[in-house]
Amino acid sequence: MIRENSIKLSTSYAVASKVRDYSQLMKFNLTIMVVFSSAVGYLLVPGIEFNLVKVLTLFAGGLLVSGSANTINQLLEKETDKLMARTAVRPLPSGRMSETEATILAIVTGVSGLVILGLGFNLLCAGLSLISLVLYGFVYTPWKKWNSLAVLVGAVPGAMPLLIGWAGGANAIGEGGWALFAIQFLWQFPHFWAIAWIGHKDYTRAGFKLLPAGGEPNKLIALQAVLYTLLLIPAGLFPYYLHISGPTSAIVILLVTLFFLYRAVNLYRKADVPAARKLMFGSYIYLMIMQFALLFDKIG
Repeated sequence: MIRENSIKLSTSYAVASKVRDYSQLMKFNLTIMVVFSSAVGYLLVPGIEFNLVKVLTLFAGGLLVSGSANTINQLLEKETDKLMARTAVRPLPSGRMSETEATILAIVTGVSGLVILGLGFNLLCAGLSLISLVLYGFVYTPWKKWNSLAVLVGAVPGAMPLLIGWAGGANAIGEGGWALFAIQFLWQFPHFWAIAWIGHKDYTRAGFKLLPAGGEPNKLIALQAVLYTLLLIPAGLFPYYLHISGPTSAIVILLVTLFFLYRAVNLYRKADVPAARKLMFGSYIYLMIMQFALLFDKIG
């Protein structure tokens, strides 16, 4: 009996450990945010009503495709991940998982996710998801070692979740899809530069070139973050002008953008890691409030 219990505990631990490794490889926490954005984009399409089956299908397909992209990212960065304290404990650099297993996972999740999106929604939705996967996994990931324009390249797949969701509901992109894309595209820059500022030493050690203006944290980078945040003010009003959402959401988005701008200006004033960390958290607050405001004030 004792031996049986010991075997059961050992098996349970092994399964839990494997699930945890897969979750780390697919960056589950980040992927949930990505898929939530896709669901918001889908539900903002005029005439689309909440359908639990459709939303869960979008979640499933999005989780698999995004997880595949993140797995490809870690496969290509296995050696550089060993150089950073934050990433050295991941399944691949720590040796807990083989490259073959991770490659199989990337292929299975990527293909199955695209099939789910294609059959559950439309080919446009699946096609945009494929473009996002390729840009993130095979363009942005290696580009990070070349120059800081990688952030510009990475901002495209980073901004696509809302567009993918919109395409899933409308089977077209249109003005509404591009408006949502524009907001999240501009948001990427202050958000990512704040992260790169915080992890600058680790990123430099790994050979990543993620900061513009000489590659060192400085006020010029902070000023650029301020400028991109300023551009979010008119961009945040696009959904209102296009009659996607009402005036209440426009006001809420304006207020949260001003909060985000305050955090960016604070980084320019102080130019230190604590201010960058506040800007990073401010970016998450902005994204969540913006999306919920649009969703709850949807027109049509």
